[in-house]
Amino acid sequence: MLRSLVMMTLGALAAFMVVAVYLLNAKPELSIWHRADLKEEFSVSSPVHSLVDYLALEDRLFSELRGKIYDRIAAAERTRVNRYNMGSLSDPGTWTRNWNRTFELTAADPRFAALLLHGYSDSPYSLRSLGLMLNAEGGHVLGLRLPGHGTAPSGLKFTSWQDMAAAVRLAMIDLARRFPGKPLFVAGYSNGGALAVQYALETLADDGLPRPSGLILISAEIGVTPAAALAGWQSVFGHILGLDKLAWNSVQPEYDPFKYNSFAVNAAVQAHRITGDIQKQIDQLDANGLLQKLPPVLAFQSAVDATVTARALLTGLFDRLKPGGHRLVVFDINRIFEAQGLIRRPPVLDTLLTGQTRPYGVAIIGNLHADTKAVVLRERPADSNDLTQRDLLMAWPPEVYSLSHIALPFPPADPLYGSDDMNENPGLKLGQLALRGEVRVTEVPTSAMTRLHWNPFHRVLIDEIKHFLSAPGGIATE
Repeated sequence: MLRSLVMMTLGALAAFMVVAVYLLNAKPELSIWHRADLKEEFSVSSPVHSLVDYLALEDRLFSELRGKIYDRIAAAERTRVNRYNMGSLSDPGTWTRNWNRTFELTAADPRFAALLLHGYSDSPYSLRSLGLMLNAEGGHVLGLRLPGHGTAPSGLKFTSWQDMAAAVRLAMIDLARRFPGKPLFVAGYSNGGALAVQYALETLADDGLPRPSGLILISAEIGVTPAAALAGWQSVFGHILGLDKLAWNSVQPEYDPFKYNSFAVNAAVQAHRITGDIQKQIDQLDANGLLQKLPPVLAFQSAVDATVTARALLTGLFDRLKPGGHRLVVFDINRIFEAQGLIRRPPVLDTLLTGQTRPYGVAIIGNLHADTKAVVLRERPADSNDLTQRDLLMAWPPEVYSLSHIALPFPPADPLYGSDDMNENPGLKLGQLALRGEVRVTEVPTSAMTRLHWNPFHRVLIDEIKHFLSAPGGIATE
């Protein structure tokens, strides 16, 4: 009986694996941009020792990208919305600036310098609006293209978080060299937030690295779903079985000029690894009494987030911090929809404004009450039970029930992802994309059309950042 039970269990497991592999492999056919191996991409082992070297390598990389992909795509793939079809509505080359590349915004006599770090599958474009604002405030801004990004989705099959961290170190060393004595800020979105935190923690144990004056985190990747730890096995099985599609979580048309729509399994693996490394660093620094030296952190988070674990920002970072000018800003759901029983209450907000005091300030942006779209900011200072409320003179847009992971850094007037009709965009306006018809017909997933791409309360984010820059320890006010 035991032998029969073991055989039945093994048989069921084998059947499950066969079905799982079949389903995972039932993706669209891979294209050249899923298979290309770009040799000029930066890695931790590259003979690159400065930002100048990094940018020279980036020039060669984009030349290689054109030769290996743009010049070789099949005739059937030369559609009007393929980003790799030159002259298409999604071709980044039709923009005044190719925001897939590292960019700098200079100031004659900068008051501070800022390094911008985008998220997984994104490009420097995702922090374009923030960079323009920081530059207008008198900052020299460096929007770094992280390794594996801005070129082809295949880049994420090969890039590790250590490769990206090495690029961050190069950029910070360069900014410190060029702007000695000036405050240095690091702003990170999603995985860029993880890289910003990882770098800041590293500087506490390494006096040879320039320390940032403050961190600005937007939808920061501090925790991801535990399933990400198992994602690597999918790729391993695919390699063993010769099934290239298993290296991909999703394979989609590439219609976004500044973001990959396809997502490699390795990206999820690397996200899990860097968040694990951050927790190890925090444990070690806390034990050594160094965590209190972490610079002030200003973080923005949507109460609902399908990409990162929102609660991990609390348990994995903020609740571990020592007093030091830290502030957490949370965008709540639209409570009108909750009151109507259409959406679930996010658990991340349960105790932020009540209970035991916290060593950081908290602000929540949400409905005045569940019967109105009017929005207010409720605030609780660090180490205090005092609550204040401020009318923002803003309201939820019609039919918007929450923000999203990808919405926070983009204003309504963003040329690509915003709700306004901006002439600066020569092609698709993805923030306005809303195709209607039968289900399971389009190649574009429904989530691409229903997920909010822009932040209706972006002005709050900008005002918070400006105040953060001028806080004690930030830039000098004029």
